[in-house]
Amino acid sequence: MTELVATTPGLCPLPDWAKADLADLKGHQKHDLVSGDEGEEITAVYDDVREELVDLQQSAGLDRVVEGQARWDDMLAHPLAVHDEVETRGIVRYYDNNNFYRNPVVKGELDADGDVAAELEAAAPLTDDRQAVLPGPYSLADLATDEHYGDDDEFLGAVADFLAGEAGAFPDVETLFLLEPSLVTSPPDADADGLPGVGPERASEAVDAVAGAVDADVVIHGYWGVFEERTHAFLLDTDADALGYDLVSDHEGAAYLVQEYGTNDDLALALVDGQNTKLESAETVAERVEWFQEQTPVSGYETIHATPNTELFYLPTNRFEEKLSVLAEGARLAETQEVKA
Repeated sequence: MTELVATTPGLCPLPDWAKADLADLKGHQKHDLVSGDEGEEITAVYDDVREELVDLQQSAGLDRVVEGQARWDDMLAHPLAVHDEVETRGIVRYYDNNNFYRNPVVKGELDADGDVAAELEAAAPLTDDRQAVLPGPYSLADLATDEHYGDDDEFLGAVADFLAGEAGAFPDVETLFLLEPSLVTSPPDADADGLPGVGPERASEAVDAVAGAVDADVVIHGYWGVFEERTHAFLLDTDADALGYDLVSDHEGAAYLVQEYGTNDDLALALVDGQNTKLESAETVAERVEWFQEQTPVSGYETIHATPNTELFYLPTNRFEEKLSVLAEGARLAETQEVKA
């Protein structure tokens, strides 16, 4: 029987009360926030937000709970944006939407600084079903600007080592989601806007370096489409436990990849839209799981991570809560239907 694990890619929306409090506090903050040293008052707000986000996920019935990434104002670029050897500059569009982040410009050696690990330590008393979230090395390198290493391949390796060091400092977690949208939107060798000096084999090696640094189930989650075929093939050779398939953006393409190239015993299926406020039903979630299983020539997956396709900061807080509940209910319904079948 396939286990359905309801979870999310994290980066949850800030509650309205926190947006107001943080805007006021940051507006009066005198020291530099780029270092990640926000001060006691701001830290206290983020502590309260963390507890609220964990509680919301637990109340919705998720099987894996993320810390929430409420501090990640720069979204996936956050781990670099708060690094001492990185200078944040002008505002850059975040992929192809109306969100923006500060451009992280790497000026020196990228040593792990423990920022994400500290967030997970703070969340440790709140839940035993912890899931960590990191940008994948290819996407993080794609979002950044290198003014230190001078070579795409070397820069990607440095970013991978940085993330591996961060992951190696994590407290115990059940799962790590490595978010790799750039492997979909700017695949290796295929788009000059990505990392033109890096091919799919090198990109998969960088991902593998991070996946091997943590004792947890690792999911490589791409979205806004599906992986290019060569990229997908190389990712299957990594030590990651599962690849993510975005059934919201391209269900036919996702099924084709697995039909042609296979996949791991575990996988992640993106079943609800993390950007659109239209609310799916639990029945729709379960139907998408059933459809994918029928389309792919696998006798039975061991684990399916049921997830939204994208980060969740795009959604209003009320819709965010509703989507999580629908996702968890749909995962349970899909398991029930499989038992009956």
